[in-house]
Amino acid sequence: MEQYNHTMVFGTGTDIIEVDRIKTVMEKDIGFREKIFTSGEITYCESKVHKYQHYAARFSAKEAFMKAIGTGWRFGIRFAEIDVHHDPLGKPLIELHGKAKEFAEKEGISKIHVSLSHLKNLAIAIVIIDK
Repeated sequence: MEQYNHTMVFGTGTDIIEVDRIKTVMEKDIGFREKIFTSGEITYCESKVHKYQHYAARFSAKEAFMKAIGTGWRFGIRFAEIDVHHDPLGKPLIELHGKAKEFAEKEGISKIHVSLSHLKNLAIAIVIIDK
């Protein structure tokens, strides 16, 4: 008989944002982009025709992740430590670095599921974390 690793849901989070809000902040605050997004995220978004939709979806994923861990922005976790990228087939993934990674290891987080969607004016992300 096969044995299964039983996981439990550690937390869920969702976030929705207006694309224009991200665009406005990025146009006004020169350092915002580098403070919030990883170099890989910036390269990806800048390669897109509607780049602000992609930035907004990633911003929402970072917010949804923080809601899913249930701590808010405590423990020194920074936005850029939550890296949203894609596997070769286009599935979105979250990879953690720095304090975010330390937190996940301490809490025994085993898997992070993320779903992104965006329209012309809105972006949304849902994150489910398993332990």
